[in-house]
Amino acid sequence: MARANLTRAVVTTAAAELADREGFEAITLSALARHFGVQTASLYSHVRDRSALLDSVHELALGELADRIAVAIGGRARRDALTALADAHRGWAALQRPAAASTVRSDAAGRLVALTLAMLRGYRLPETELVHATRLLGATINGFLALEVNGSFGHREPSSDVSWQRALSALDTAFRSWPTEENH
Repeated sequence: MARANLTRAVVTTAAAELADREGFEAITLSALARHFGVQTASLYSHVRDRSALLDSVHELALGELADRIAVAIGGRARRDALTALADAHRGWAALQRPAAASTVRSDAAGRLVALTLAMLRGYRLPETELVHATRLLGATINGFLALEVNGSFGHREPSSDVSWQRALSALDTAFRSWPTEENH
């Protein structure tokens, strides 16, 4: 690829593809420079450093996840929407890292939050409770996926898929019977 074709978006996309093939840790500026046939220094006009590149990949992944969730939850409510949203999260290892402040403020993150809140509103939770429900949902999904990616569930039967369905059932029950300020 010619040097003139390099942009931040092109470099970010190549980094994401590298992560898909070899894992998130494989993303380095030198690996990308080799991929493009340029000197590593040439990439610094497009990305500040590796950390900024990882943040860009994270934001790209959030956008792709938001697109995937939008399709998955469309026309669904409650348990069906919850399952579709949670299942869309599986396999996105790039999202298992702390988000930079700029990533949290990105349009992609905003879309993901809006979709999550839309799904939770299907449970008719009071607006004042949505932040708490979002935290429980995020902790459950991200905690489960982090343990699964690290192989923590591979040592006994039944498979982690069965536990995943149990976790989603428990979340569905929690959201359907969520305590309000009047009853807790």
